[in-house]
This record gives sequence, C-alpha cells and structure tokens, in this order.
Amino acid sequence: MKELQGKVAAVTGAASGLGRAMALAFADEGMDLALGDVSDLSVVEGEAKSKGVQVSSMRVDVSKEADVQKFCDSLKSVHVVCNNAGVAVPGAAWENSVDDWRWILGVNLWGVIHGVRAFAPRLIAQDEGHIVNTASVAGLISPPASAAYNVTKHAVVTLSESLYHDLRERDSRVGVSVLCPAYVPTGIADSERHRPSGSRPGQFSEKTREKQANMRKAVASGRLSADDVARVVVAAVRAQRFYILTHPKIKGAIRARMEDILEERPPRNPLGPL
Repeated sequence: MKELQGKVAAVTGAASGLGRAMALAFADEGMDLALGDVSDLSVVEGEAKSKGVQVSSMRVDVSKEADVQKFCDSLKSVHVVCNNAGVAVPGAAWENSVDDWRWILGVNLWGVIHGVRAFAPRLIAQDEGHIVNTASVAGLISPPASAAYNVTKHAVVTLSESLYHDLRERDSRVGVSVLCPAYVPTGIADSERHRPSGSRPGQFSEKTREKQANMRKAVASGRLSADDVARVVVAAVRAQRFYILTHPKIKGAIRARMEDILEERPPRNPLGPL
C-alpha cells in the first residue's frame, strides 16, 4: 500500500506505547484513524485530530471476540489494521499462574486471532489493505523468565506467516507484516495495571524478581523510541515488507537459534554469550 493519504488505519492498544506511536505515524501520512484500547483514548485522539485527520475511538478488550468484531463493524472503511494490544507477564515456565496464562494468551494471542478473523475478510473482499501483527523478538528467540510471553509471541509470528501464505495462495493483494521489536521504552513493563479483576498472579522466586527488575531497566533504556519503531512500520507497509526487525543486533541470537535447531543441539541462552 504505497498510497495512504485519505485511507483508514485501525489500531488496537492505541492509548499508549507502540499503539499510540503507530496511530500518530499513520496520521502523519494523512490517514484517518480508528483507535481501540481498554484505557482512556482521549489524549491520543486529541493528538491525532490536531494533525487534521478524522478519528474515532472505542473501548476494546481484544481478548473478547465480540469487542473486536464490534470495533470492525463500526468502521465504514478500513485499509490498515494493526493488531497491537499486548501485555507482558514474566516468570519461569512453572511459576506463572493459570490466571497469568489465560490473561496473556487472551490479549497477546487471541487478540490477534480475533483481529485477523474480523478484519481479514473485509480486506480480502476489497482486495486492498495491510495487516500488521505486533509480535516481538521473543517470537523469534526464547529468553528465560518469559515463558508465557514467548509462547504468545511465537504464536503471533507463525499465525502471521500462515496468514501471509493463505493470502498469497488466493492471489490477494492484502499485505501482512509481523513486527518484532526488541527493547522499546513503552508501558508494557507495567502491564499489571491492566490485570483483570480477580486474576491472581503467579508466585515468583527471588531470581525471577531480579530478572523482572532487569527487564524493566532494559525496556526503559531502549535506544529506539516507540516513534522510531512506528516510522519503520509505516515504511514496511508501503514496501509490503513482511518481517519488521527494528533491532539488527538481535539477528545474531536469531541466527544462533536457527543453527541450534538445524544442528539438533540444546538451545543457547539468547541473553547470554553466543
């Protein structure tokens, strides 16, 4: 999709972080916006309107099929869909509670599934559009103390790859991208503020709590801003680029994982020396 002016971008998780940045980046291209989030959207809505584009917003819990379908049905037209809403729930593989798993799978994976199921048929019918699914480098490697998060992001990557193949087999002009950033200063490290009422977190060891603290520092010190990543996403949509890898240095860890698979040896720690 090289021509974006006057078209419509729908973005979930749009109130903050990467979602907000992507929404505003598309607004800079002259795109009207449809914003969805469980948080208040008034600030980003005002920022976008100041750029001279039309903006609609809706409270959308992406873990709920009905919310996502209602969001889709509310739009008269749509061309770019960013299935972006996400949460992070750290923990060793045995430490996360069942509630942790249900929450993160609901938002990070089912949110993308619902988005694809609701929006893809519309884009296919008009034979125009682009879907951007937000995954993570944790969808291409498997860092420790992030089992639940890794599972959801690996799933988003393979869902996106499968969607791409399905569209190409049908000669559809609808594009697909999967966004796999590394550390970007956003609010994802504070995901607990969005935990559903009554959901109980896992019981974490001291080692896990140390890793959680280190993760917060890494996210906060990320050299690329959300705005930087958003501009890369816009360029990728224009270029019909599938994999969006915003942090080239992580490619060494991705390559090491592929080598370990092909050589049938135990996986190396992607956060350790390779």
